[in-house]
Amino acid sequence: MSSNGSEVKGISVKQRAADAARHVFRRRKNDWVAFYILAFIAINIYAVLKMQTVAESKFSNIWRFFTQMFSGGKFQFLNNFLILSIISFALCFLINRFWVAMSLYVSLVVLIATVDRFKVLVRNEAITPADLSFVSGGTAGDVASFIPPGSESIIVRAVLTIAIAIILGVLLTRWDRRSLIVPRNRSLGIIFRILLIILPLGFEAAFISAMSTTDSWANKALLALSDKPSLWDNLTDCKKNGTVVAFARNINPKIMTEPEGYSKETMKAIAERYSKAAREINSERTQDLNKSTVITLLSESFSDPTRAPGISLNEDPMPYIRSLKKETTSGLMLSSGYGGGTANIEYMVLTGLSMANFSPSLTSPYQQLVPKASWTPTFNQDWESSQSYAFHPYSSAMYSRRSNYAKFGFSQFYTLNGPQYLKYKKKIDKSRYVADSELYKAALEKINGSADAKPQFIQLASMQNHMPYNNWYNNNQFKAHTTDGTKLSNNRLNSIQTYAKGMSYTDTATKEFLARLDAMDKPITVIFYGDHLPGIYPNAAKSKKNTIALHETDYFIWSNKASRQNNKLPEKEAAYTSPNFLMAEAAAQMNARVSPYLAFLTRLHTAVPAMEPPVVNTIQGWKRIPEGDALYLDSNGEQIDITQADKATRQLLSDYRLIQYDITAGKQYLRDTGFMKYPQG
Repeated sequence: MSSNGSEVKGISVKQRAADAARHVFRRRKNDWVAFYILAFIAINIYAVLKMQTVAESKFSNIWRFFTQMFSGGKFQFLNNFLILSIISFALCFLINRFWVAMSLYVSLVVLIATVDRFKVLVRNEAITPADLSFVSGGTAGDVASFIPPGSESIIVRAVLTIAIAIILGVLLTRWDRRSLIVPRNRSLGIIFRILLIILPLGFEAAFISAMSTTDSWANKALLALSDKPSLWDNLTDCKKNGTVVAFARNINPKIMTEPEGYSKETMKAIAERYSKAAREINSERTQDLNKSTVITLLSESFSDPTRAPGISLNEDPMPYIRSLKKETTSGLMLSSGYGGGTANIEYMVLTGLSMANFSPSLTSPYQQLVPKASWTPTFNQDWESSQSYAFHPYSSAMYSRRSNYAKFGFSQFYTLNGPQYLKYKKKIDKSRYVADSELYKAALEKINGSADAKPQFIQLASMQNHMPYNNWYNNNQFKAHTTDGTKLSNNRLNSIQTYAKGMSYTDTATKEFLARLDAMDKPITVIFYGDHLPGIYPNAAKSKKNTIALHETDYFIWSNKASRQNNKLPEKEAAYTSPNFLMAEAAAQMNARVSPYLAFLTRLHTAVPAMEPPVVNTIQGWKRIPEGDALYLDSNGEQIDITQADKATRQLLSDYRLIQYDITAGKQYLRDTGFMKYPQG
């Protein structure tokens, strides 16, 4: 009897607990709406913060991303919250059970954040829209390449979190069996649910589609909520602006507006026009471009500091390169950047395309365009892929170079963090960055100098002279002063003097590098260029009359003794150029036959020696290309009013826009026409 009584008592206790729970869940409908709203907000706050664990390992940084709304007036959190909230809202009405939907939603967020975190740990970059090709391309197994060794604890935490979300979802659904929509008319209920799914998702699709288009409503809304794109590094973008926004901004960037007259017939006519031009050029040339080794050498921030407006130095920091420029093809290169924009310059050199043709919204092709491009023709692709190497003494994740170089066809990429590792990485005195001499040493080790060796394409991007310039070097003999009566702070003068010393080290290292190349038995040509001026000339930057001077770097094209022909271009042809024309100039110096594409660039360079998008005298941000008109220079370095250009020049510029659109945003009619193919002798 006592045993049965205990059982009855136990059942009674359980029954009372269940009744109490049901009583809680049988409160007034309005109370439930409020409870759902609070839970919805809390879960989406968790979702945003969980996505921030992709880029941040410290909880304090993750929490600050949320609290900075209240302490610093920075609202990037809200941009991410709104995007995720709409997805979870639609999911609720798709399933029509709040707790089931939220359980599934949290599980998906945890799963995505975990996979994304793995990629960050392996490659130092977050997942991008281009990575979705793993799934759409039927190679989902490749995601396994993102799983780093020693990640068991991350996996365990993710599994436990998902398990807890599922268990809570089951328990809460048992206690709260309400459907979100329970209409009297079933058909009307279905229609209402469909609307509650389609309308929010439609709004979100429109928002994401427009968010990267300059001056669009979505772009303005993002900027109003503190968004500051950091497109040089998507991990930095995730940290500053949120992982969700950093991903979404690269889904649908505005590349170019379709040029008038674009069609298959138009592109066929262009291909034929410049095939004829190539035949004309090639009739007078005797060499094959890809039978020589070509080295494109981006020298970080290299520019003659003695040309900086209002600045004078007590000593020449680049005597060797100054004298070399008198002996070989050389001049000034118009750069779209001031104090930054390296990857855009590099992109133009390797592709021959121009930032002047892109939409103002496309501020970083390496981040916004190349990852999703199905066709990315670059000049190195006419060399054997196994002989195409790249070197950068910094992180491979910067500007997504690791994945982009692979797409370009570089078989090996040497950096500080892989995929291949630089053997030489010494720094000079207190400098933060690897010395140019070390980069050159690494390249020389991979260049096979024997006469019967296969020709190579080598891409070098240095780091030694990257900002900041904080008195890195011991025994710095350089002294700077102003020549225009203005005053500079000691810190600014110190920056200029540090930069000048860095130029001096580059000058010496380059002299030794070229001497080693000159001693090799195979033909080698070096395309050397500074990507932009350092942003250390604030007084000069105040005046618009200095705009062009602050966007002109030094370049030269040099060929070694083993090159069969070394034709220094006439000064009038070489005095001014822009990055997109460097390969065409190199082909001319090498007396090398050209593809129809290089023939086009050769013709355009003759008509318009240099061109860049609108430029400003400030370190460019990543919101948009600066407003204004594109910049065009003649052979004397004077600005051209392109609206007054002759018919032939306007035709060339029109063809350029059509060619660039077809390659980057169009239907790629040129792909199978041989437009990019070099002729062989």
